[in-house]
Amino acid sequence: MKRVIVDFKKLNKEILEMLVEKFPNGYDAKDIIVFRNAQNEIIEAVEVRTEDTMYLVKVSKRLADTMENYDEDDDTFDDDERAEETPEMADEDADDDY
Repeated sequence: MKRVIVDFKKLNKEILEMLVEKFPNGYDAKDIIVFRNAQNEIIEAVEVRTEDTMYLVKVSKRLADTMENYDEDDDTFDDDERAEETPEMADEDADDDY
């Protein structure tokens, strides 16, 4: 399974929709995964999955606000920005990162 860390700035509409569906009332502390990345920085994220990809979306105040204000009928969300796979989550060594 491909593993991708997604920063709020790279969040696309598909991932946002999965987050809102999984956490319709927002996420709680129990939903947050904490791990260290390749630079030994502590990362807090929430997880959503597709059939072939696990997304770890970095937790931030802006993420919570965007999820709370998201309306599926609203086309103002920029879908051109894409999630990027980061080196610390490459499939071959991802299991060691969290």
